[in-house]
Order: sequence, then structure tokens, then C-alpha cells
Amino acid sequence: MSLEIKVPPVGESITEVVLSRWVKNDGEAVEMDEVIAELESDKATFELTAEQAGTLKIVAAEGDTLAIGAVVCSIEDGGAAPKAAAPAPAEEKVAVAADKQAAAPVAEKSGSSYAAGTPSPAAGKILAEKGVDAASVNGSGVDGRITKEDALKAAKPAAAAAPAAKPAAVSAPAVAGSRNERREKMTPLRKTVAKRLVAVKNETAMLTTFNEVNMKPIMDLRGKYKDQFKEKYGVGLGFMSFFSKAVCEAMKDFPAVNARIDGDAVIFNDFVDISIAVSAPKGLVVPIIRNAESMSLAQIEKSVIELATKARDSKLTIEEMTGGTFTITNGGVFGSMMSTPIINAPQSAILGMHNIIERPIAEKGEVVVRPMMYLALSYDHRIIDGRESVGFLVRVKQLLEDPARLLLGV
Repeated sequence: MSLEIKVPPVGESITEVVLSRWVKNDGEAVEMDEVIAELESDKATFELTAEQAGTLKIVAAEGDTLAIGAVVCSIEDGGAAPKAAAPAPAEEKVAVAADKQAAAPVAEKSGSSYAAGTPSPAAGKILAEKGVDAASVNGSGVDGRITKEDALKAAKPAAAAAPAAKPAAVSAPAVAGSRNERREKMTPLRKTVAKRLVAVKNETAMLTTFNEVNMKPIMDLRGKYKDQFKEKYGVGLGFMSFFSKAVCEAMKDFPAVNARIDGDAVIFNDFVDISIAVSAPKGLVVPIIRNAESMSLAQIEKSVIELATKARDSKLTIEEMTGGTFTITNGGVFGSMMSTPIINAPQSAILGMHNIIERPIAEKGEVVVRPMMYLALSYDHRIIDGRESVGFLVRVKQLLEDPARLLLGV
């Protein structure tokens, strides 16, 4: 009995997927619930499993775009098709004999002796000194062997006339490096990212405001407590947890930053689901930390590590990437000094972190060197006014430069 394996529903908004890789080969035996292929949508990668044990019969090829419900393969009852039978012993002997015969040295050529045209050791030395090819000398020895006398009589060949110089060919100027081109089909994830980014630019009144933050207080705090923190919670104390807590605190004063437009209404949220932009092998993904406002620094750090690991392994689920009320992206890990991040629709704002550079600043009337980071807040001006955007970013700056405020809520 044959069972058809079809593309399963993977999300309400997903209508098609791409067959990215076959884990099992055509005609191979598979077990019940064994992974046989990987499917890729515009949001995540999914595993396709066998619904019964049997022999796999592939229908779709790698790279095919398949609609939800389309047939991917079938599974026939029974094990895999037997491998090609081994050659019979008689056939093996014949093959071995043929190989030996082919490998055996040839003693004679068409009835002539192997010695014909072969110089003796002394003759070979003389011919080499004269620069004479043995093939041009007729041997007078036994069976046509070239003797010493034959070598002495052999005349040295006249130098070949030098060929007339040819005019140099005119060639195109050399170009250093390769100029090859290759064409690759865009993945569903990349196509969706491209469409959404263009839509955001066209459909929102996006604006970006900047500020800078002195990271020394946070760096000093991390340096003082990082060992105890890791020993107690099992994770390192990174910057993302501080920024997440600062964002959650600032949203209490500026709730529009955590809101979104829905038709002709504004939806305000009393929770903060922070989307963390992560660079995955197949493109940028934004897994979500749910209810970040109620989490501790350790809980946020654990969530960030868990989601980042899943993103790198392409194991994120649709639920882990659906929703989100605000996004944080850290271009500083790649060396970015300043950028204008694009809003992650339907959200209304995104915070961009950048690299930390020691720069001279004025502090209490003196010039000092401090580790500074530029912050960028891109926001939808339709819902967030300039006063709110600047005030929100200033509040985040205050909280980061005085981390005790994060614990005291002041």
C-alpha cells in the first residue's frame, strides 16, 4: 500500500514552502516518524517526517516551491529496494584474468623483437652526448639493437632554423581577479524580508533620532559582578539584558513607542514583547522575548541565548517569531558605528545598538575618555511624536548610564 506525504499546514499566513533538502534518498528505507526532508517557509524551517515505515518514493525535487497540501513524496510498504547483486564468482575470475593480462608487459610487438631500436648502454651514452634521437638510428646489432659503432656513425642533427618572428598578437588588457557571475534563487525568507522592508518604507512615516550613551557604568558593573552572576545563574551578564530592561522602563513613560496602528485605531499594549534581531545562516530573523517587562536580567539573558541558538540551528518555530511589540537590533557586533534601522512592521519603533568606541567627552568640566555607544531610534511618526521619541531615547540613556535606576525603578 502506498501513502502520499503532503505539505502540512505550518501557519495561517503561509501558503507555500520550498523543499530545501532531502534527508533521505529515493528508494531508501525509512522508519515511522523519521525525518525525511526539510521544508522552508518565509519564516522558518520545518522537518517533514515519515507517516509510516516503508520505502521512500520522491515526487518533488530540492528547490521546488510547493503549495500547502501538495504531494512531496510517497512511502511504499516494505523495505528498500535490494542493492545490485554482486558479480558471480566466474565473472570475477574473468575480470581478474583480464586485468592481469592487461597489466602484463608486452614482450613482442607484431612479431618484431623488443631489442629493435634499443641502444646498448655505451651507444645510449654516445647518442645522448651527440643529442641524437635513438629512433632516427638504424641498429645493425642482433635483432636490430643499436651498437656503439652505430652510435659513432650517427650524424648530429642540424640545428633547426629559427622560425620567423611573428608579430605580437594584440590582446585585451588583463583584468585582475575573477569576473564570474552566479545566479541564485532567493529563499522564501529573503523574499519576504525584501517585501516587508520596502512596504515599511512606503507605508510608514519613518524617522530616526540619535543619542549616545556612556557605557562605563554598565561595564564597571559587569566587571564587578560577572563571575558571581554566572556562578549563580549559569549565564553571562551581557548588554542585551540591560537594554531590554531600560526599554521596558522607558515605555512606562512613553507607551506610544510600544503601540501600533490598526486601521484607524491605535493599539496600546500593557506588556512588552521584545523582538531580538538575530543574524541566522539563511537571513535575519526576529525571535521574541515574551513579557520582558516582568523578567529579571538573568531570565532575559537565558532567553536571548536560547533564541539565538535556535536561530543559528534553524530551529525557531512560527510561534517564537510571531508578534512582538518592539525590536532591538545590535549592529555593533558587526562593527557598525551608526545606522538607521528599519521598523519591524506592524511595530512602531526599533532601537539600534552600535559598537562601543572610546572617545573624549566633557564630564564635570574636564575632558575624559569614555567607552561611548551611539543609539538610534527609528519610529513611525504617525503614532509617535518627536517629543516622545526624543524623550524615550533620553530616558533609555539615563537608565543605562545609572544602572541602579533599573533596580529601583526611578
